[in-house]
Amino acid sequence: MRSVVRGRIKTRFDRWDRDGRGGLRRDDFEREALRIAAAFDAPPEAPESVRLREALRGLFELCADHAGVSPDAAISEVQFLKISEDLIFEQGEAAFNRALRPVAAGVIGVCDGDGDGRIDRAEFVRWLTALGLDDTQAGAAFEHVVGGAGTLCLDELLATIRDYHYGRLDVELIAG
Repeated sequence: MRSVVRGRIKTRFDRWDRDGRGGLRRDDFEREALRIAAAFDAPPEAPESVRLREALRGLFELCADHAGVSPDAAISEVQFLKISEDLIFEQGEAAFNRALRPVAAGVIGVCDGDGDGRIDRAEFVRWLTALGLDDTQAGAAFEHVVGGAGTLCLDELLATIRDYHYGRLDVELIAG
């Protein structure tokens, strides 16, 4: 399981380090938020876009603090791997939930077109395509997670993200 987790952490690092600078900076996290918001035609200044950007910025600052670097500095791949493995293997699910809940809430805020606090299949697919999957992969991931028709609330989306990073979900959520 550790090798699956490490592979997913590496994929996550590579996804944020799209410019190949070899380190993660606050703006890498903010650009991810902007890509997701753009996939839903949400302007950068829209409240839901701002919330997602702030949540991802907060996640970066948490990682920077754990890495012992300034929020204006970069987190290396080695540092990110260590931080993520510590979160998953040492701190556990409660710490993971505290760290990622604001991000999951931000994702729902951007993706949830009808404002019911849940994301449906189409919204989930659009979110995962913003993360680099194609429509087929994203649709298969939704079917695997939900088991057919349905929606995901915040706690269910957070559990999906957690299960993916813990290696318990047998589908990809992020394209490498």
